[in-house]
Amino acid sequence: MKPCITLVKFAAVSACALLLTACVSSQMPISPANDDVDAAPPPPTVTPNGSSDEQAAKCDLDAIQSAIGEPFEEANVSQLQSDSGARQVRVLRPGDMATMDHRPDRLNIHLDDQDVIEALRCG
Repeated sequence: MKPCITLVKFAAVSACALLLTACVSSQMPISPANDDVDAAPPPPTVTPNGSSDEQAAKCDLDAIQSAIGEPFEEANVSQLQSDSGARQVRVLRPGDMATMDHRPDRLNIHLDDQDVIEALRCG
């Protein structure tokens, strides 16, 4: 009778081990569903005087404040980017979702419901 109980215990332990092995995740990286997603920018480099390239690339809103209240046109984005010195531009309409990461070199163009420039912000 004891050999039968031992066999049942062995079968139960083997089944548990098999089930646990099936639950282990693979080491394959998960790729995003959308391959058009931009990769994260490289970390900033620090110069010998202690300033970073990120600090040098901040956008300047003073040169583009006159655009607030003007109708938004895609053709003007490159001019706003150039005048502000921003490396990136993000256009945000009401209800748009946006990441909360702060990038001093990014110009955010906030529009109202009629596509009029409501605010300009760096970050």
